[in-house]
Amino acid sequence: MSAPLSLALRAKTGGLLSPLSFVAMSTRHASKKSGGSSKNLGGKSPGRRYGYKKADGNFVHAGNILATQRLMRWHPGGHVGIGKNNTLYALEDGIVRFTKEVYIPLPRSTDAKDMVSKLPKGAVLYKTFINVIPQKQAATFKLVGML
Repeated sequence: MSAPLSLALRAKTGGLLSPLSFVAMSTRHASKKSGGSSKNLGGKSPGRRYGYKKADGNFVHAGNILATQRLMRWHPGGHVGIGKNNTLYALEDGIVRFTKEVYIPLPRSTDAKDMVSKLPKGAVLYKTFINVIPQKQAATFKLVGML
């Protein structure tokens, strides 16, 4: 019964579409050209400019930045402060001095467990300190001294 019904419908509609014409009608082309995807987008940001800003023997004013660092490469010495991001700055006017001092970690500290166990026997650890040697202000007015 279904076969005569399908023949009747074909006669009324003028025949069903052939499979080739249906495929030809259903193809669709892109409306825009495809742009290629790009990877490795990093590397375009500028560097952070870590390092020492004032060399040994330079005169600095209070508040001058002496060094910027991510980890503790230089340690604060006399008249030197340290910021939240390990930036070292001068606390007083004076001359910058870099010194290396022998470092002996406490027996049960993490430094002793991590670093000392990996070093060869008899090795000496050093830490670099940045110090500011204060200097008195040389150019003062005489009138100010009289008051």
